[in-house]
Formats: sequence, C-alpha cells, structure tokens
Amino acid sequence: MTIHDLERLANSLVADGKGILAADESVATLTRRFDALRIPSTEQSRRRYREMLFTTPGAAAFISGVIMHDETIRQKSSSGMPLPQVLERQGIVPGIKVDTGARPLAGSPEELVTEGFDGLRDRLAEYRSLGARFAKWRAVISIGDGRSSSTCVGLNAHALARYAALCQEAGVVPIVEPEVLLDGSHPIERCAEVTGAVLHAVFGELVQRRVSLESMLLKPSMVIAGKDCPRQASVPEVAAATLSCLRRHVPAAVPGIVFLSGGQRDRLATVHLNAINRLPGPRPWTISFSYGRALQDRALEGWHGRDENVHTGQQALYHQARCNSAASLGTFTDDMEMTESVHGTNVR
Repeated sequence: MTIHDLERLANSLVADGKGILAADESVATLTRRFDALRIPSTEQSRRRYREMLFTTPGAAAFISGVIMHDETIRQKSSSGMPLPQVLERQGIVPGIKVDTGARPLAGSPEELVTEGFDGLRDRLAEYRSLGARFAKWRAVISIGDGRSSSTCVGLNAHALARYAALCQEAGVVPIVEPEVLLDGSHPIERCAEVTGAVLHAVFGELVQRRVSLESMLLKPSMVIAGKDCPRQASVPEVAAATLSCLRRHVPAAVPGIVFLSGGQRDRLATVHLNAINRLPGPRPWTISFSYGRALQDRALEGWHGRDENVHTGQQALYHQARCNSAASLGTFTDDMEMTESVHGTNVR
C-alpha cells in the first residue's frame, strides 16, 4: 500500500458523518465491565458481545472503522467467519490496538509511559495479514503535582511518532492518541495549557520522524476541567477552548481529528462534539469521534449477556452512533436523543 493509498484510507475513515468505534478494551477492562452487570467473562462471551456490535444493521452509515483488541481480531463469528471479514462485509474498516498499555515511568512513578515496541514491526505485518488497515497507540498524560512533566510528555510523544512511522512503513494508517486524563481538580485553563504542550511535542516528533501527516489521524481528548474541579466548564466553554487549542497546535495537513470520550457521560460527549462542530471559523480537518464507552455502554446494558437481547443491544449502538454522526456534522438535537432508529423504523 502506497502513502497515497494510506492518505485515501485516512480520509475515508473521517468521511462526512462517520466516526470510529473503539472496541479495543483489554480482557481485564472488559471483564470489569461484564462483572458490573454480572455477565460471565469468557473468550466466548467476549466474542459474542463484539459480534453483536459488529453486525449491527445499518451501523456502517455512521461508523467507518472499528478498533479491535488482539483477542478479537483472531476470533471468528458464530458462522465461522473471521471478525475482520464480518466488519468488511458490513462496509466497515477493521483496525487494531497495538500498544501494550501504560506503565509507571522509571524515576517518576506517578507518571505513565506507554509500552509495546517489542516485535511491533512483525506484529503490524501480522495484523495487516489478519485484515487490519489502521492501528491505534494510546499515550496517557495526567495533570497534577509532579505530573505532566516535560520528560513524560517527551517520552510519550517520541513513542507515538515512532509507532506512527512503523505503521506507515507497514501499510497501516496510524491513529495517534495523546490522552490528557480527565482525573484531577484542575480548571479548564490548566487542561488547555497541558493539552497544547502535548500536541506541540507530538507533532514536533511526528515531523522529525518523517511521518506523513496526510496519512494519519489524531485522537485527542477534549479540553475540559478535571472531574473534581469545583467549577465545571460549560458546553460552550469546552467547545471554544478545545477548538482554539486545536487551531494553535494541529497542522492543517492532518485529515481528521477523532475525539476520545475520556470518561465523559455518553450524552455529554455527544453534546460537546456537536458544539465544537457548530462553532464558526476555519476547521481545516474533519472533526469526528472515536468513542468506546460513549458508544458501547447502553449497548452492553441492553444486551446483558443474553442472545435474546442482541436486537436491544444493537438498537442502542445504532442510536448512539446515529447521534454522534449528527454531532460530527453539528446537527445533533435534543429530539434525536429521544428517538431510536433501526432498519429505518423509529422507536419512541
């Protein structure tokens, strides 16, 4: 796959009204979510859950790609078809998470650095043979005393750029995810300061590593006050601060920005995305979503581990995807939140 092919694929992932479903939770993370609903977590129950999501009728109108976990990309559907092929048949591009998680930074254990370079070049080749056409690497930056240091930011930025270069070498579109965590009592102004510094460092490293900016996607967090901050920023404040930060630090060559929800409630993530896209002024990149729990939570609750609830779970995913599709166009309304539509049938 040439760099021009990668550029076309990156643009297709952020086609108007489309975003990405992040279904790349580790076994431990998904098990915790299953445990909360008393759903047994086994390889088969996790496969059934992902298959339920991936076969949602009509979801391809709103979801361009799905990020999978290593376990998932190797699994087959109940009919024996590899799950990446299930997605392709739906018109959805398969993707893969390739980092192995964040670990304490030596000498500064309150900060985290993401690992996963062991055998990455070979793993990317294997994932591509299994059907993956894009990948994701998540870096984690926290805000607080002794955290978000220049060392931590620099190491994570360097890792993101190194990963992105390896992806493009392997013919895979990289999603670069520098997440500034919502945890903390910091005001929105401090979040904007740290997010700006992180993005500045990341793009400096990407350019130094000769990563094609036209052939990648950025997956940042929104600029939001810490969840324990006494004064929570309003929706218009979040939208303005986020877009201002992006304009200052994200080159116009990047085709798309797909936000992570970062622990926001599902509706708030939708409303914030909608507000960002309704602001006036230039936006050289498409702004969309790459949500995990904000798309999945209602679907998981509706499915609840039971085959007879597959339609209910799929209906919930379809509804969330449809709402966020509208938000990516700046056309989400409160009325949409009250209406669920599957197979073109509205349900109130």
